[in-house]
This record gives sequence, C-alpha cells and structure tokens, in this order.
Amino acid sequence: MAGTPATEVNESRREQRRLRHQHLSRSQFLDAGEEIFGRKGFHETTLKEIAELAEFSVGSVYSFFDSKDDLFRQIFVRRGDEFMPQLREVLRPGRSVPDAQLHELVDFQVGFFRSHPHFGRLYLKSSSAAMLSTDRDVDAVVAANFNEAMQLQAALFDRGQEAGTFRRGDPVVLARLFSGIVAAFQATDPAIISDSPDDTEGFALAELHDLVRGAFVVSM
Repeated sequence: MAGTPATEVNESRREQRRLRHQHLSRSQFLDAGEEIFGRKGFHETTLKEIAELAEFSVGSVYSFFDSKDDLFRQIFVRRGDEFMPQLREVLRPGRSVPDAQLHELVDFQVGFFRSHPHFGRLYLKSSSAAMLSTDRDVDAVVAANFNEAMQLQAALFDRGQEAGTFRRGDPVVLARLFSGIVAAFQATDPAIISDSPDDTEGFALAELHDLVRGAFVVSM
C-alpha cells in the first residue's frame, strides 16, 4: 500500500495546529470572560475589557462568539460540561455507601468551585434556582444541569433512607436543602469570594461536613 503523500501529511498537521490555536484562543476568551463577569457582573462588563484581558482585539471575539450574551452562555456551558460528568460519577449507585457518598459530594462541589473561583463568583452572582427562567439561554443551561443534579441527589437520599442511614423526608426536598447548605457555604468561602490568598475567615470545610452529618445522617 502506498504511503500517504507528504503534501497531505503537511496539510493535516497544519489543520491540527490551526484547530489547537482556535481552541486555545477560544479558551482564553472564556477564561477572561469568566474572570471579569465574575468580578463585575454581566451588565457592567464590556467585551473590550474581556478582549484586553485575553490579549485580543475586540473584533476577535466575534470569531468565536455571536455576542456578549453568547460568550456569557458558553462560560456556563463549558463549566457545566466539566461539572456534570464528575457529579454523575460521584453519585453513581453502588460507588460507595450513601453516607460516604454524601460527604464525597460535599468535597466535590466545594472543590470544583475552589478550582474555578472566578466561575464560582459568577455562578453565585448570576444563578439562583428560585429565579431561573427558560426565557434566557443562560438560565436554560443552568436549569437543565440543576434539575439533573437534584434528581441525582434525590436518588442518593432515597438510597440512604432505604439503608436506614439518612433521615426520613421527601428526597427531593432533602436534596434541595442540601444544595442550599452547600451554596451558603460557598457564598462565604474565602477561597471563592476573596481576592486575598491569606484570607482564611469563614466556615471551615470540616464544619460543613459536621453540619451536613447532623442535618441528614441518622445517628447509629
């Protein structure tokens, strides 16, 4: 069989380099948007600020996104695509006993926002489960992920109740209460909301675990 012509190999490599460059450039815009939107909010942020932080021209934004709204939405799409598969794995039935999974869930959710503090700020600033509307593209993305997360967490509480380790009650309500507790912690977590790496004021993660244990786990 004849080998691949050198011209085709070179064209393929050029295309791969072009795609890598596009992906990197798009990621730079998303990172910059995440940081500035997280700091200033949607309405106070301009595309000029985002482009300058990403070290591109303003016009370059439109090579990757249709508008400021589209860029904002894609930030949530990107992080949701990272968050949801990991959440599904943490809450996979049979992965560990329900009590252990509940605490693994705490560590995962807090750890994810700490790994992406700019997004953590943006999420806390822009997303409220009580105020989501499918009329906005961003809200539709957040709502879809939130609803699946609640279903997965409710299934965990249901398994824990069957095992006799979780308190009784509607699993859906317990899932929402759990998320409210974790969100309240994240809203005061210095690792997310503070610009100072030395700021340690706040509720310790170990205390959050104690609170979750006391709220949902039956003493044996």
